[in-house]
This record gives sequence, C-alpha cells and structure tokens, in this order.
Amino acid sequence: MRSPNILLTGTPGVGKTTLGKELSSRTGLTYINVGDLAKEGNLYEGYDEEYDCPILDEDRVVDELEDKMSEGGVIVDYHGCDFFPERWFNIVFVLRSDNGLLYERLESRGYKEKKLQDNIQCEIFQTIYEEAAESYQKEIVHQLPSNTPEDLEQNIEQITQWIQQWLKDNN
Repeated sequence: MRSPNILLTGTPGVGKTTLGKELSSRTGLTYINVGDLAKEGNLYEGYDEEYDCPILDEDRVVDELEDKMSEGGVIVDYHGCDFFPERWFNIVFVLRSDNGLLYERLESRGYKEKKLQDNIQCEIFQTIYEEAAESYQKEIVHQLPSNTPEDLEQNIEQITQWIQQWLKDNN
C-alpha cells in the first residue's frame, strides 16, 4: 500500500519537530528531521561563522533521501524547502507562529541576536511560505498556526484526516 510524503516546513522554532514526531507516532509514517540527518551523515559544505552553524550540502541531502522518498510514507521536517524535488511531496504544511512566542522559543535555544532577529523577520515576511508557494503547486501548500497545545492537536487531527483520505483515494 502506497503512503503519502509530507513536508513540514517553517521558520526555526515553529514546532515542526514536535508535530512531525507526534504525527509519525500516530500514523506510522517515517519521520526524518533533515538537520539530524545532515549531522549524522556530515552532509555539510562548510560553516557559517556569522550564524554560528554548519552550511547544509543540499545536493548530498537530496541524494541521501532519494530512495526513501520514492518508497513513500515519509514526513520530512526542515526549515527550508526550495531544494527538494517537487515530485517528492503530496502535501506541504508551513507552520506559522506569533512573533512574540517565536522570539521566546528561539531565545530559549540560545540564538544570538542577529540569528534571532533574522528568523523573526523571516516569519514576519512569510519567507518560508512564499518559498513553498514558489517551489510547489499552490494547491498542495497549506499554512497552519502553531502557537498552543490546542493548535498542535488540531494540526495532528487535520493532517491525520488528510492522510486517511489520501490513502483511500490512492490505493
């Protein structure tokens, strides 16, 4: 039985990992956090001193994921989305958070001021949503609020229902 591939994207700190792990637990789909995958496989092409983080080697990430994605049934979690092949995903969810809440989340992670401000600007200007809308067919890109535990539960329920419908329609 075929299963869909789902992309969870959004500014760092919006709750992609929490949602992705819980969805995987409830649906049986495979959860992949691209940041963890890159760390485990050393899929980097350098280091960004200004942001104090490694630079992802996007081509190597795509190569690493290709077989798994072609099998289906994968939830991918990453804050960028424009380098993944469009054919990989059946649906894309862009998580959004209120700026004040997002600021607190990023601050608690120890983000330096420039990185913190740039990520808040990214959220304000809907950068990730626009990137998703330009990279994938608009009808498969959806924004979801991600501020409260109730939002999380509602998002899980909504995505789970979508998965069930997809399975009926495609098997």
